[in-house]
Amino acid sequence: MKTIQVGFIGAGDVSIIHAEAVQRCSGANLKGLWNLSEAKGKEKCRVYGCSQYGSAEELVSDPDIDAVFVLTSLEAHHKYTMMALEAGKHVLVEKPVGVSVGEIEEMKAKADEKGLVCMPGHNYIYEPVVTRARELLDEGKLGKLAALYIMYHIQHPEEVAARFPGVIRQIMTHHAYIALYLAGFPASVSAMKSVIHYEEITQEDLAMATLKMKDDSLVHFTASFAADDHAGDPWTMMIKMIGTKGATRFSYRDWVENKRGVVHSQTYSAYPYSIYESDRHFIDACIRKGEQPLSTLEDAILAQKIVEGIEQSVHEKKHIEIS
Repeated sequence: MKTIQVGFIGAGDVSIIHAEAVQRCSGANLKGLWNLSEAKGKEKCRVYGCSQYGSAEELVSDPDIDAVFVLTSLEAHHKYTMMALEAGKHVLVEKPVGVSVGEIEEMKAKADEKGLVCMPGHNYIYEPVVTRARELLDEGKLGKLAALYIMYHIQHPEEVAARFPGVIRQIMTHHAYIALYLAGFPASVSAMKSVIHYEEITQEDLAMATLKMKDDSLVHFTASFAADDHAGDPWTMMIKMIGTKGATRFSYRDWVENKRGVVHSQTYSAYPYSIYESDRHFIDACIRKGEQPLSTLEDAILAQKIVEGIEQSVHEKKHIEIS
């Protein structure tokens, strides 16, 4: 079995989890990375035990590299994904995949033209509990879907949140593709946002949206960097599906570790396993076996439409139809 050689473009916080995931994948190897900050890239290469490239162009031009993980800030996803695809590399691009629907459509067109896999980092749907929820619904064991709740309440320090575009783009993109996977594409949305604990940055740290689906079921999103939920029944990160015959859920609280010196007040160790499962699917199922991702770039386009519908609802202060 040929070892799949992987290269990272970007060495931020999420690269730590992806590096561990690649190490866990049998027959895969992190050959090297490039990062905009040379010093940070050098340090991550030391930690990961891989090589440092002098530029993104040098990395994608390496004939030994089979797949590129685009782990940069949102604004650079399109540039480096297109660069890697043009060089003939399979790509896993972190979410949010693009700034606009048009960017994602260009990525999809290039991947189709080149006959390559370009997989969005929609990691939650590779979590076995979420996959099982879809199966339970498809098999009729939950009955007719009535409500889906996707909740996220984890306070982020302002200096950390400043790296992100706000919780709608950063967190609700996850909510959008999860809803697509479990409930389909919505008919309409109503949303609001707020700033609760930030003192300097202007992007929202709290947002809520309610979506009406085409089958009349309702889906509720909450995304918050404003406050933790350490109540007795916490909604730290929760996916809860309620049907007429039963209900099921996935939670970060399935595995919690008490660690100090990290961003979150507790370490929710269930989360990295969803990234491991998605990376394993990318390498083993997609690259080796030619299978499709569970969530494709077409899904990323639809998720972007949901996010943009939420933003439009917030801006116009009214209920928005999505198409």
